[in-house]
This record gives sequence, C-alpha cells and structure tokens, in this order.
Amino acid sequence: MKITVNIDCTPEEARHFFGLPDVKPMQDALMQQIQDRMSANLQAMDPESMVKTWLPAGLQGFEQMQKIFWTQMNNAMGKDGKK
Repeated sequence: MKITVNIDCTPEEARHFFGLPDVKPMQDALMQQIQDRMSANLQAMDPESMVKTWLPAGLQGFEQMQKIFWTQMNNAMGKDGKK
C-alpha cells in the first residue's frame, strides 16, 4: 500500500507549524552589516591593491612562469641572442 500526501504551504507556514524560529530579521541585519563593511573597505582601497587582492593566484603564477620561461630562453640562446 502506498499513500502520498501533498502539502501546499509557504516556507514561513512550515516553519511556524514545526515551531522553528523566524531568523529572517537576524539575516537581514547581518547582511546589512556585511554590506556596510564591504563598502567601507572598497572605498578605503586604492585601485592597485584592489587588483592585487582580486587577482587570482593562478594569474600571478602564470606571470612568474612566463618570466622563468624567458630567462631560460635567454640562457639557452646566450646573453647576446646568438648561440
């Protein structure tokens, strides 16, 4: 025997039915604090430090790999470019 029960209710109604607390006011307050802090930090940063902060380490690693590659090429070909 198989019984299926469909309940049509909103998340707020389900929370109230199960006796769970409504945490939306707390979430709204925390999100506002986070937004205020992020705005203050962005205004305090200069563009160069923002780029360094936001640039993934992979791109910085790529730049280092490129420098190593060119150094190896220069060493292999000799200092004056001729072997």
